Amino acid sequence: AWTVAWERPNEFRKVLSHVGSFTNIRGGHVYPAIIRKTERKPIRAFLQAGKNDLDNLHGSWPLANLQMAAALKFAKYDHKFVIGTEGHNGRHGGAIMPASLRWLWRGYKPQP
Repeated sequence: AWTVAWERPNEFRKVLSHVGSFTNIRGGHVYPAIIRKTERKPIRAFLQAGKNDLDNLHGSWPLANLQMAAALKFAKYDHKFVIGTEGHNGRHGGAIMPASLRWLWRGYKPQP
């Protein structure tokens, strides 16, 4: 979701990331540094992570999500980061899905 918005911010501006893979898997680990060094794009992001997520040869998922949230804050992105106690699953993200979507779409007014 983040990559699509990053590459095509005029078409995709809202990112919902539950248990995001911002570790050294498929290049996700580079985003915090890139976000800090690139002019802000019109993206709103909701990140959810779990304190007991994976920690393996690709990196620490909780730490990577914290780094991503810190970079978004530094670059003054409209974002929200919520960390729970779950692992690499959809329990926490599923429980907060309605609130996540309301936050992402707040202020939306359909075009006539």
